[in-house]
Amino acid sequence: MSTTGPIRILHVDGDSFFASCEIALNPKLEGRPVWVGGGRRGDGIVIAANRLAKKFGVQTGMACFEAARLCPHGVLCRPHYDAYRELSRRMFRILEEYSPTLVPTSIDEGFLDFTTMERHVWRGISARDYVEALRERIRREVGLPVSAGLGNSARLAKLATDAGKPGFLEVPPGQEKEFLRDRPVRELSGVATRRERALAALGARTFGDVARLPSHLLRKRFGIWGQQLWLFANGLWNEPLILKVQDRTTISSATTLPYDEPDYEAALVFTLSEATRLVGQLRREQLQARELGLTIRFNDFTEVGAGYRFREPQFLNSVINAALEGLFRELLSGQAKPIRQIRIALWNLRPLDTQPTLWGRTDAERWAALDEAAHTLNARLGRPAVMTGAQLALHALGEEHRRPRAKCPFVPQREMIQKLWGTEEDPLAFKTLWEERLARVSRHHFTKA
Repeated sequence: MSTTGPIRILHVDGDSFFASCEIALNPKLEGRPVWVGGGRRGDGIVIAANRLAKKFGVQTGMACFEAARLCPHGVLCRPHYDAYRELSRRMFRILEEYSPTLVPTSIDEGFLDFTTMERHVWRGISARDYVEALRERIRREVGLPVSAGLGNSARLAKLATDAGKPGFLEVPPGQEKEFLRDRPVRELSGVATRRERALAALGARTFGDVARLPSHLLRKRFGIWGQQLWLFANGLWNEPLILKVQDRTTISSATTLPYDEPDYEAALVFTLSEATRLVGQLRREQLQARELGLTIRFNDFTEVGAGYRFREPQFLNSVINAALEGLFRELLSGQAKPIRQIRIALWNLRPLDTQPTLWGRTDAERWAALDEAAHTLNARLGRPAVMTGAQLALHALGEEHRRPRAKCPFVPQREMIQKLWGTEEDPLAFKTLWEERLARVSRHHFTKA
């Protein structure tokens, strides 16, 4: 990317996102301490808490009964992941109007490239005015509070967000080293406990400490990462924002069953049904898997797991389910504990060159077409109208078996990008259209009297 001005990257992060979503869904909760509970019944551990709840000591990871003890007048909400995804989608739809490049990194977090904004869009509007208008629009139209940070790289922008919460903080060009000087190095993404200890052994606990160390010492101790850290600590690390859609390397699911399942045959029905869903997704994305993995977690949280490697990459339910059933029975041979969670993974993925036509020349083409047709029909009807035998058997067991809730609500970054734009292309390919769209947004929100 060639620019004539300094690189400017904005980081946007939802404030206590799940708890804020619950307030957006139920405005009566506004002004009250709120936390969201995980687990199968929504009363396990706290997975999010708003700022009012945190003032009473409620923290992510503590037991919900402990949160209730610390804050008796607070509100415990069960998670509504589908609603969170929809609010996230609406938030990102707004964000994509404010920059030619948007890189979502999680359900509530992303980066925007502001490098050329002053030259092409703002024309006298300050960065603060622009970002505050963005934050206000998300608050008004979606009901979610967001914080933001602006700096010369994604790493610095994220630190600025953390320092400025709740609100907005800009690290102006030339002031990066001063901003970082007293901040602990552990705040930087990628500095885990081992690296933090290694840096502390060199006397580097803050970025200011790192900046005073010889760069060659950090390079020798940590390789290229150490050199980058030294440049970052000295305010010399400029990093453009690049939207990259990585090829998928795995398709997986981790599902905690509605209740601990003592009937292994019933659990096998669910396992095969879930595998059918994953294989359908595999074929719709024109992929095939060379390896399969299965992990079973019991009600005492012990686990057993195993993998299987096919001689050739596979895409057929019959082949994959046969291998999966073999793994299942092998893992549970001699076991007697009820099953709590089932995890399935297909990895070592290879391209499957098919075109989805029902009259395709190969089995792969015809199966991909059938998967696509079934997926489209079920989505259109809003219910499972086309099912395999395993899925039908699972459907007959009851509602809690039909749609057991997965624990993780997040969407992989590559899927988020495709859902936002419907394409894997870099939106910079439409630079002229983006600049026109941004100019309209700018005129709409910042017309001066």
